[in-house]
Amino acid sequence: MNIYVIVFLIQILAEGYGISDVHIGYQLTLAVPSAYTEGLSGRAYLMETEQLSPNFRTALSVEAINEKYWCSLDIFLGDVRVWTSGHLSKFYTTEKCVLELTYYGDLRLKDQNDRIGWRSGTSGQGVERLQLLRTGNLVLVDSLNLIKWQSFNFPTNIMMWGQSLSSATRLTSFPINSSNLFYSFEIQYDKIALYLNFGNWKYSYWEFRPSIKKNITFVQLSSEGLGLFTGKHQKIDQITSEGPEPLRFLALGNNTGNLGLYHYSAEQGEFEESYEALNTSCDLPLACKPYGICTSSNMCSCIRVVESDGFQPDCRARNIEGLCGRSRAEMLELRGAITVLKGNPNEANVTKEICANLCLDDCTCVAAQYTNLGECFLYKFIRGIKQVERRNGLIFMVKIPKGEDEGHGRHSGLQKWVIIVVGVVDGFIIFLVLGGVGYYIIRKKLKNSPITGQET
Repeated sequence: MNIYVIVFLIQILAEGYGISDVHIGYQLTLAVPSAYTEGLSGRAYLMETEQLSPNFRTALSVEAINEKYWCSLDIFLGDVRVWTSGHLSKFYTTEKCVLELTYYGDLRLKDQNDRIGWRSGTSGQGVERLQLLRTGNLVLVDSLNLIKWQSFNFPTNIMMWGQSLSSATRLTSFPINSSNLFYSFEIQYDKIALYLNFGNWKYSYWEFRPSIKKNITFVQLSSEGLGLFTGKHQKIDQITSEGPEPLRFLALGNNTGNLGLYHYSAEQGEFEESYEALNTSCDLPLACKPYGICTSSNMCSCIRVVESDGFQPDCRARNIEGLCGRSRAEMLELRGAITVLKGNPNEANVTKEICANLCLDDCTCVAAQYTNLGECFLYKFIRGIKQVERRNGLIFMVKIPKGEDEGHGRHSGLQKWVIIVVGVVDGFIIFLVLGGVGYYIIRKKLKNSPITGQET
């Protein structure tokens, strides 16, 4: 590896002596390779807490991502990165990655040209040192130990034991596959909820409402679960851990969007889930690719079908985005299917036909869901679709080019296709299961027969 470290503290940590703070004037440098190497990662640990393993450690990191090198300040609990300076915006650099706590009290990352990629913004506030607390909170304090900046005020996708989140803050995932899609965990006055964010659009896919009808002011993670509190610190409800071990952190999955509570298993030597919000993959918003449907057997299929050359590998039909106008497009209803994504209704007290026309007239709309209460929800993308036996008053419709289903009867081609695909997939699994059971019974009878091959 071509990364070298210019700092004596690395040698101290290697010998087992924990360091919990550094003072103004401190600087740490990692050299960046001249050639890009996929998967390369270099890390210099500058502080650690003295608690038993797994403990917290602060590190300066250089990682190879998207043909570039990412420079970041990170906090680790064991091998889990629980906080990073580059959560919302990554700082890419060449030649050098430098961490500096200036004499003016500003903590910052910079490159070989002194270009600043991240900073705490605490210059001139009397900062004396950087500390890593036993809770995993990274803080800048003055001579009176008053906190001037703390990582807990800038949460990523993980919430630590003892950390609180108010209605003014939220957890967010990294952008999904370099897109503008990301998940968020948000605290609202009447509930906590998970959202899939897409530009200015936001769709919920899980929520928890307290049993006591009082406004939520903040939530706090304890060793037993996630507590919901009022402004007077009265606990009004709690999501309780299902494991015997004390909780260490809560995490919003960067890839799945699921919410989990985690404890450390000394026996397994790793963190394990004590609770997860969604137990079925079909309830996850991105369980399948665009224009995919999650079946009752937790498998993915495409929800649309045209000519054999009319589809991309991820199920998307051509010429759908930007399609609008009732003369060019029509809405087809998916029987036995809904979306798990929910938002504020675009219209209320309307008919199904009006709801369909609202999507047809909107060039950015690709799908709509209608409720028997007359609510109409419009969607900018088709995700989170799952097969259901009962739609409970929900009708899901997708936009297609007009006349695409000709020859199959109006609004029938898509519906039949969904039923056939789901039936084939699930039927094949049932066939395998029944075949395996039959094979086991036959083998057992042959084994118990007095003479091999004798009729029983």
